[in-house]
Amino acid sequence: MFMFTDIDLDSGVPVYAQIENNIQFAIASGILKPGDRLPSVRELSEQVNVNPNTVAKSYRDLEVRGYLYTRRGMGVFVNKGIEAKCREDSRKQIIARLHEVIGEAKAAGMSADEVNEVVAKSLRVEGPPYGPTPSEVLQLAKPRRSSK
Repeated sequence: MFMFTDIDLDSGVPVYAQIENNIQFAIASGILKPGDRLPSVRELSEQVNVNPNTVAKSYRDLEVRGYLYTRRGMGVFVNKGIEAKCREDSRKQIIARLHEVIGEAKAAGMSADEVNEVVAKSLRVEGPPYGPTPSEVLQLAKPRRSSK
């Protein structure tokens, strides 16, 4: 069963949105496949240590968007034929975040070459299916200290 490991209670991003994004990206990347059963509301709330109402909201939102469906007494499942929509929605979200981050980098005085270098290094990092975490990317951008 899919494990939710990327929920950060201190990130400033609402937990329900993190859960939704986690599921969406898992479907888009093929980790979750059509027909896969998700953890119950209670199971997931205990797993990530959040209120069951938060998980229920995430599941409802994803069901409204067509990603999931519920079978009473059986659970919540990934909808069939939703993979392409998930990939496209994920792509749009990533592009929006990249625009935001690049805008912040430019506002902080980073040159296009510096931004391109960080992007190139990020693309080379081996790791989880979603790539490096933001802190790993920021670590790549830090200047190296010379050893004396």
